[in-house]
Amino acid sequence: MDLLVHLPLLACSLLLFPVTMTVGREIAADACASQISGFQHLNSTGLHLTLHHPQSPCSPAPLPKDLPFSAVIAHDAGRLARLTTNNPSRRPTSLHRGNKPVSNQVADSLAVTVPLTPGASVGVGNYVTRLGLGTPTTSYAMVVDTGSSLTWLQCSPCVVSCHRQTGQLYDPQASSTYASVPCSSAQCSELQAATFNPSACSKSNTCIYQASYGDGSFSIGYLSKDTVSLGGSSFPGFVYGCGQDNEGLFGQSAGLIGLARNKLSLLYQLAPSIGSSFSYCLPTSASAGYLSIGSYNPGQYLYTPMVSSSLDTSLYFINIAGMSVGGNPLAVSSSEYSSLPTIIDSGTVISRLPTAVYTALSKALVAAMGGTPHAPAYSILDTCFKGQVSKLHLPTVDLAFAGGATLKLKPGNVLIDVDDSTTCLAFAATDDTAIIGNTQQQTFSVVYDVAQSRIGFTAGGCS
Repeated sequence: MDLLVHLPLLACSLLLFPVTMTVGREIAADACASQISGFQHLNSTGLHLTLHHPQSPCSPAPLPKDLPFSAVIAHDAGRLARLTTNNPSRRPTSLHRGNKPVSNQVADSLAVTVPLTPGASVGVGNYVTRLGLGTPTTSYAMVVDTGSSLTWLQCSPCVVSCHRQTGQLYDPQASSTYASVPCSSAQCSELQAATFNPSACSKSNTCIYQASYGDGSFSIGYLSKDTVSLGGSSFPGFVYGCGQDNEGLFGQSAGLIGLARNKLSLLYQLAPSIGSSFSYCLPTSASAGYLSIGSYNPGQYLYTPMVSSSLDTSLYFINIAGMSVGGNPLAVSSSEYSSLPTIIDSGTVISRLPTAVYTALSKALVAAMGGTPHAPAYSILDTCFKGQVSKLHLPTVDLAFAGGATLKLKPGNVLIDVDDSTTCLAFAATDDTAIIGNTQQQTFSVVYDVAQSRIGFTAGGCS
């Protein structure tokens, strides 16, 4: 019988959310309590966790208050490099402090529990949740990433380097259910496909992983097994990375939860127990969202088929069918929408559209907004207006996918504030790979039904 696991989502990713969102910071403390009952799209028989935006005062791994939006742009670009090239930055797969080899001894433990919050590239654009690991279980703030497969977290003794994190480091020696994974295991052999990096072997025959990301961030450590705990349910033998050298922009999270299509991802490892689907609602900084793994209510969604791509079999590809502004289709050939492969991704902030589609969208939006004062371009964002999105009047913008699913975007899904006086179109042009990022997905309930190879959307997912 499928078991449904719902995790609270907190926004956090390796793309930085730079703007201080004062409205989110004014949320009363009692509003941070999980309100799972408010999520109407969740299956009634499951485990539910609340999700928060990285700039939310409720986030378990809060981002710096003074991050510039230029940091979001820069780390978004790094994430794109990882998603579209399958050629992450390389580092020697070894664990050394200076020139001295580090001991391979790591102990026994692990378990997982997940509340989510938004972040970036792999550290600040992605959403964050809490994961329980080990026996006894300890909870950790983790980035949630549909563009990564391997789950990993920072581990004591952190023999090379650890970034600053919220809460204590995971200590494998404190878990009675921890075990290292040997080099001869099938899981060790799967690392090449999961991380695009080869595995290595320690002198004590423990498998060493290397997870690297487009912006230069990385984690190296020992492949391990332990009990993961989600919403009160425990799953023994979960395979993850016990990081001993972790460097880059991961916010203050302890690590990363991989939800991509690979045997080592959290989704695939738990599928025999809870089913091959997950859903989420990515919240704004002023709301709460969720991550749900397992069964869902299929009648509530409109679907688009997942499509395959030779670029990367682990990512989630879909087809855009059309866009309209104010009810009028964009002045572009329908073939332009399918001119590039399209990824749907939880960690990219600024969506990328084929150049012809983006140009048509920009022109249509500018025309529809009439006398709204323009602002200078901000980095790659060249369609900007004076003011903040909450104070401007926007036309309706619809984003349609193959199969009939359509996102009726709200103003906050179309424009993004880059500073106190400027807001810009949250799309950019590309001639490489199109991406539907998390700005457009915010407040929608999105389900990834891997078993039936489809992705569903419905409005009003967040509380």
